[in-house]
Amino acid sequence: MTSTAERLARQKERAEGIGTNQQAVKFSQQDYETLRQECLKRGRLFEDDCFPAEPKSLGFNELGPYSSKTRGVVWKRPTDLCSEPQFIKDGATTTDICQGALGDCWLLAAIASLTLDQRILARVVPPGQSFSDDYAGIFHFQFWQFGEWVDVVIDDRVPTKDGKLLFVHSTEGSEFWSSLLEKAYAKVQGSYEALSGGNTIEGFEDFTGGIAEVYTLDKASAKLFHIMQRALSLGSLLGCSIDITSAYETEAITALKLVKGHAYSVTDAKEVQFRGRPVQLVRIRNPWGQVEWTGPWSDESSEWDHVSEDEKSKLNHVADNGEFWMSYSDFIKQFTKLELCNLTPDTLMSDDVGHWNNYQFEGVWRVGSTAGGCRNNPATFTSNPQFVVRLEDVDDDPLDEEDGCTLLVGLMQKDGRRLKRLDRNLETIGFAIYKVPDEYKGCSNVHLGPDVLLRQKAVAMSSNFINTREVCDRFKLPPGEYAIVPSTFKPHKPGSFVLRVFSEKKAAASRLQVDIKAEIEEEEVSESDVDPRFKHLFKQIAGNDMEVSVFELITILNNVVSHHSDIKTDGFSLETGRLIVSLLDKDGSGMLGLMEFHLLWNKIQKYLEIFQNFDTDNSGTMSSHEMRGATAKAGFQVNSNVLQSIVNRYADAEYAIDFDCFVGCLIKLEMLFKMFRALERADTGKMELDIQQWLCLAIH
Repeated sequence: MTSTAERLARQKERAEGIGTNQQAVKFSQQDYETLRQECLKRGRLFEDDCFPAEPKSLGFNELGPYSSKTRGVVWKRPTDLCSEPQFIKDGATTTDICQGALGDCWLLAAIASLTLDQRILARVVPPGQSFSDDYAGIFHFQFWQFGEWVDVVIDDRVPTKDGKLLFVHSTEGSEFWSSLLEKAYAKVQGSYEALSGGNTIEGFEDFTGGIAEVYTLDKASAKLFHIMQRALSLGSLLGCSIDITSAYETEAITALKLVKGHAYSVTDAKEVQFRGRPVQLVRIRNPWGQVEWTGPWSDESSEWDHVSEDEKSKLNHVADNGEFWMSYSDFIKQFTKLELCNLTPDTLMSDDVGHWNNYQFEGVWRVGSTAGGCRNNPATFTSNPQFVVRLEDVDDDPLDEEDGCTLLVGLMQKDGRRLKRLDRNLETIGFAIYKVPDEYKGCSNVHLGPDVLLRQKAVAMSSNFINTREVCDRFKLPPGEYAIVPSTFKPHKPGSFVLRVFSEKKAAASRLQVDIKAEIEEEEVSESDVDPRFKHLFKQIAGNDMEVSVFELITILNNVVSHHSDIKTDGFSLETGRLIVSLLDKDGSGMLGLMEFHLLWNKIQKYLEIFQNFDTDNSGTMSSHEMRGATAKAGFQVNSNVLQSIVNRYADAEYAIDFDCFVGCLIKLEMLFKMFRALERADTGKMELDIQQWLCLAIH
């Protein structure tokens, strides 16, 4: 119940704009300015209890409390490490980021790219922070995390060994913004060790809220160099790496001094005149701050002798600081992949600058209700969350001759790094895109079932299902309406996700979610309508008072179902019996008379028929994935959130629902719908209760 309330509160906050970069969510509910003022008032430096200067903040395995790598680590403030520490000295530059004893080069490559655009940097590193003006040992940073911006507060105690920073550091020993940013990001992920290993894309997205694409360089298109130039000119972030074929190659250095399995950032792409002909060059940075390419166009290579001093100055010909130039032709030969993060994001595949239209949705895969797995699992696939995108206008300047609507779809699963501590891996995820049939066009209040999705082929799919944080692909589709179905590869795998849809031209996107409603048939019967044999049977059961108590009711129901070998049941509970009496007891006696019992009997017969029809494998129980259709047949249309609550309440450990639970669920639904109708304010879809009314209804 608490988690449900928290989820509803978060939805309300989103509607109020909380989670944007302008109104970031306060991570761990810590407010930077409030904490800072408290420290200044008390004359104490801030100490962060949420990410303490203790071994557990370093890690859980290789950097765990008993690891040799953490022996001798001392947490110190920058004021303990040098006489005049500075937050940022002479502007933030790529040379401020040098890797330490942590395998987070992917993150450092992304941080280095941040320094190339001061506007982007200011979103992540709020300005006005220093070690001089009202210094209180507290700093804060902002990161994009799974659809929302979070403001992260830290103290400035950083891990050191032998008097030196253990992790990221600046070549300028008195500058600390990069090491504090790394600490803030480690706090978000649970520990420093959680940052070990990753793709630069992840850092790009978490620093910008943008959406990233990956290009395989041995299949590079003829336009890729120009795409890179356009991306850099628009402030997009670019990274590259060389894939390894085995663990032995990790950080192996090639003969030309490139590091395998290591994340680099691409910082520029220019064309120069070389011996009378144009040559395309790419500038790359190694976050180590050293170990540079020694091939053509490297720092000391002879090619520079044939470039004019004017062009050299324009290229910012680099010194020995981990940054170097190489020809584009060598770049696509030496490196394996390029990672590109669209920021605004802008149209990079056409010659005209445009702006993407973007849409973002949060969702969950819940075991038993919405974790349906991929199309290979037809019995559960259509249970997955569904989203619709409506594409209307074709691209202005298509790269090829074919008209169509360019679409970027990104599916991101949440909290992978935080789960490392629990030794849990990322799920294998992907998505499929289907054409919406004509009869459902323009509708958002539907859930496409097997009759729609299993009778057609997907018009597009993610390039693969893979256990990575995000799967992102670019498509070109004809105008029309399309349903996007994100899923894990296997069914029954729980998880939370963010689905992002970017269209080049104006489009519309929404969640496919049925409206909650009920069609409750109020049966009218008089005593004369009741079969005499039924009356006689009732009198035998009820006795002279002609009333059935809840205890007698349970005995009767259990006796009835015990004669049905085709259904499984643990027997009706006292709680279910009380629900039935509460629903049908018209006179408030707490017991059921003849008419009331007759109504119940008819309901039981109806529910039994529905149950048997939806028990498709004749197991005597119903799969929780079949509850959507079964409840609809009984007159109750529920969405995925309600369905999940039903599964939590009524399904067993194998996510099966037996007959007594099925009846209890439908009785409860009818009661809740009737309560809501009685208390609803003038057809607004809302009701208002005071605390007494709420408690009485909840306990009822």
